Parts: sequence; structure tokens; C-alpha cells
Amino acid sequence: MFSAPFYLFVADTLAFNSDVARERAAQILALAEKQGGKVPLMRGHAAMGVTLVLTGNFAEAVVHEDQALALYDPVEHRPLATRFVQNSRVTALCWRSLALWALGYPEAGLAGTEQALSEAREVGQGGSLMHTMTLTCLTQLISGNYAIAQAQSDELIVMAEEKGSSYYKPSGMLRRAGALALTGKASDAVGIFTAAIPVYRSTGTTIFLPVYLSLSARAYGELGQFDDAWSYIGDAITAVEATKETWYEADVHRIAGEIALMSPERDTARAEAYFERALEVARAQQAKSWELRAATSMARLWREQGKRDEARELLAPVYGWFTEGFDTLDLKQAKALLDELAA
Repeated sequence: MFSAPFYLFVADTLAFNSDVARERAAQILALAEKQGGKVPLMRGHAAMGVTLVLTGNFAEAVVHEDQALALYDPVEHRPLATRFVQNSRVTALCWRSLALWALGYPEAGLAGTEQALSEAREVGQGGSLMHTMTLTCLTQLISGNYAIAQAQSDELIVMAEEKGSSYYKPSGMLRRAGALALTGKASDAVGIFTAAIPVYRSTGTTIFLPVYLSLSARAYGELGQFDDAWSYIGDAITAVEATKETWYEADVHRIAGEIALMSPERDTARAEAYFERALEVARAQQAKSWELRAATSMARLWREQGKRDEARELLAPVYGWFTEGFDTLDLKQAKALLDELAA
């Protein structure tokens, strides 16, 4: 009675629909609380945490993933990886790490990501390791650790080919394309995106598509192909609205603003509107990392317009909120811009 709704939840998550997945997770947790066993409760809290992360409810997600981790017993529960195709502790660590990163604790988030991958390797179960790597690679990618993301995506692709996985191979390819798109290799990124997105979709999967669609749009923008860029960013926004997978919504709008600034007509009003929307979403989600990224983009635009005081007043309080992660890319870029604005 417990396993069946859990497997349905996995399917609902991969073909993500917020309302359906949230209802399924609530059903699993309610059944777990009724049964009272450790394993059902652990999986119930983990499932609810996943749904909360994907819908941008990061603080609540951490609470549930913490409860899942507290219930985990390594001796008793490690064998469950063969039943659920996931190690429960490792999976909870992955989603908790993504939530912590978004909330503005990049150092803690990355530490959890590294711990999750290390433990997944120790467990040594192929399905669990590939699942873990899809999540750790994504967190490394959005954190700006592109070399690590590239290495993990390459490893994931090789492993997926060995296992004959029709889901994990395009997942790895899309993460590889993301790393290329973010490191100035737009043409290579577009080539992979255009090949891998249809394959990924053919599996019935929609999860994380807003990430790949918006990074495709960015790559097309850098190539000067703005019809394609706007088409892809429009698809990303539509995907967020249709599925309510909102955890990445702030950056979708920020990337749209950057594309507006890349275009030949350089539409600053449109860019500012997108940046403002990104800030609104990030603030509503208490997502300080997304807020910092959006504030940095807006501050750069205002600096170029001569509004240096406004730029500093926007960015400084967000940067000043952070207590860790000062070696991460976003915080370095924000600090460099603040130093320039203070000069």
C-alpha cells in the first residue's frame, strides 16, 4: 500500500505537475503517519521535501528533509536502495542541499552535495548513483562550479550508456550543455540542447526543463539568433506557468532580461521589467541566492545608466545578508560590482 503511491509519486515528479505531485506527497506522508513505521515516514517526509523544493518553498523543504535524515538508519535502511532505486539518505541530502543553496547558504549547500555524492559512491548501487549525480551536477552547475559540473555530467553520460538508461543519458547531456552555455561555448551548447531536449521529452519527463530551455535561450542570444532565443525563453516561462515548477523561475526571468540587453536594439526597459520580476519571485521564496543574482544584473544595468547610488542601495543589503560562501561565483561577482560602485 505504501510502495504503490511512492512509485506514482516518482512518475508525477519526473513528469512534473505541482498540484498532482503535492497531492501525492501529502497522500504518502498521511499514509506513513498512519502506519507509523520509520521507512514510510522517512520516504513521506522526503517526498514532501522534493515537492516543496520544486515549487520554491525552500525553507519548508529543509524541515521535511531534515526529518527524513533524522529517521535514516544506515544499517537498516541502506538495502532499500535496491527497492526504491534511490538511497534515502543520499536523496534527502541532495534536495536539502539544493534548498540550502537557494536560501542563501551556498557553502552548506555545496558541502551537502559533495557529501551526498561521496556516500552514493560508497553505496555503489548504479541507479542510486546516477540519480544522485543528476542532482549534485545540477547544484554544481547553478552554483557556478562549471568544471565540476562538466566532469560529473561526463561521468553520468558514460555510466548511463553502460547501463542503457534512456533517462539518465539525456539528463547528463543537458547538464553538459548547460556547463558549455555558461562558459562561453554557446555553439557547442546549442548543438547538444537541440539534440538532447527532444530525447529527454520523449521519456515523458518535464522536470528541470525550465533550466535547459532558458540556458538554450541564453546560448542562442550569445550567437545573435534572437528569434530562437526569445522562442526558448518563452517556452521556459510557459513551462513554469504550466507545471508550477517555480524553483528556477527567478533565474528564468533574469536570463530573459539579459537576452533583452544582448539584442541589437538593447531593450533596457524590457530588461529592467524582467529583472524586477526575478527579484519579486526570489523575495517571495526567501531565495537569497536567486535574489543576489537578480540584484547583480539589475545593479549592472543601473550602473550603465548612471544610477550608481540606486545600484549600490539595491545590491549592498542583499550581499550584506550573506554569512558564508564568499568564494562562490555569484558572491565574488556581486562584491566586485559593489567595489566598483563605491569607487
